[in-house]
Amino acid sequence: MNYRLLSIPLLLLALASCSINPATGTPDLVLMSEEAEIAMGKEMHEKLLKSVPVYHDDALAAYIDRIGQKVAKNSHRPDIQYHFTVIDAPDINAFALPGGYIYINRGLLAYLDSEAQLAAVLAHEVGHVTARHVVRQDTARKGAGILSIFSVFTTGSTVIGDVTNLWSTAAVQGYGREMELEADGFGAEYLFNSGYDPLAMVETIGVLKDQEKFSRYRAKEEGKKARSYHGVFASHPRNDIRLKEVIAKAGEFPENQDSTHNKSEYRKHTEGLVYGVNYDAKLKAQPKVPGLYIHDKLGFSLLFPEKWQVENTRQAIVGQPADKSAELKLTVALAKKGISPGDYLRGIMKTQMLQRSEDFAQNGLIGHTGIIVNDKGDYKQRVAVLYQGRRAYMLTGSVLSAKADVNYDELFLKSIHSFKPQKSSARKQKSKTLHYVKANENTNIEQLAKQLKIGAYAPQQLRLINGLYPRGEPEPGDWIKIIQ
Repeated sequence: MNYRLLSIPLLLLALASCSINPATGTPDLVLMSEEAEIAMGKEMHEKLLKSVPVYHDDALAAYIDRIGQKVAKNSHRPDIQYHFTVIDAPDINAFALPGGYIYINRGLLAYLDSEAQLAAVLAHEVGHVTARHVVRQDTARKGAGILSIFSVFTTGSTVIGDVTNLWSTAAVQGYGREMELEADGFGAEYLFNSGYDPLAMVETIGVLKDQEKFSRYRAKEEGKKARSYHGVFASHPRNDIRLKEVIAKAGEFPENQDSTHNKSEYRKHTEGLVYGVNYDAKLKAQPKVPGLYIHDKLGFSLLFPEKWQVENTRQAIVGQPADKSAELKLTVALAKKGISPGDYLRGIMKTQMLQRSEDFAQNGLIGHTGIIVNDKGDYKQRVAVLYQGRRAYMLTGSVLSAKADVNYDELFLKSIHSFKPQKSSARKQKSKTLHYVKANENTNIEQLAKQLKIGAYAPQQLRLINGLYPRGEPEPGDWIKIIQ
């Protein structure tokens, strides 16, 4: 008998600590204390916020935090501190990190219909935290790693290591089904304890499954690979018997007691929610470049010298330093067909004598630049012209009161060569937002989709956000969501 192999599980058990899971009430073999779990969550949270944007709506954030804290208070781990964050992303997702850090994407909020459904999403994620799913997965992963290492040293072969890796993959991937079902059960219990109908969990699954069905249809139409929803309830079919069983265990309200749905409260807090790409946030997130001037209407950008003040007048765009010692002026006119930038510039300046005269090309544009001198042959102006389509942009750099320590011509040239077209994708686009209206007897999804002009698959999108997918129509008097 190989006693070395028998000692591996014993060593692994010695390295791990056995504790009672606060949610299941059963022993857990884990490699992490609660303090370490919370510290890990905090570190992961801080790293996450550096890579993903947070949706800035204080009232909505406070509302979601209030609902989340209410559910968490009625969970198996009410004593840890919970943090609820809205991620500014259009994707449909929600997830939890260890130690009480829970996230919901802005995109998912558009598809929910009530406070109860919001509570269901948050309760499901709280269930992952209370059952310590990440910690249990971490232990399984590390356990597999330890077994793999010892197998090499004790047998001189990687065969057992390969089997161990297969065990690790099967165990961790298998947890997906069991852990999601476990989180559903705990979530339903927390919903009931918080005054919400546990069936809101089933309603929310229906919303997500409709979206998943549409994603498969769209992927097929576009010849792409379908993206399945991997977050809340992803592993459950609509008519899952085990799911119904775990939700039924949460309890039922007496006939004389109503559960909380709070549809009107949910409408109030999601009115005006950004739908799809948040262009305003993207614009704000762009790094501020000192001196960069962007003209959205004409579609160009120009970098003025740092700390220069820029003024946009009706005749020109003018930049100057605080001491007014120089200025750079930009004007625009129609380019003349068949005339080169150099000839155009000499004609405008009414001179045939441009010093250091040269053609140049930059950012897909052609131009010409040179220096104008005064009667004494001294530097007077740096001038340039650039052709962009039918427009000719004239730049004139003038020294008004020279300073010995400033190379003005170098500053002017740097600005001239910074001129470039502003790509349409970088121009300011208006974000679409979610609004609520009441349907009447004439309301029709197909007609509404044409009126709103919200892009491809508009009827499907409207039905999805209103719980009417694939072919439903609203009843007169129903509140429905529209996108504008």
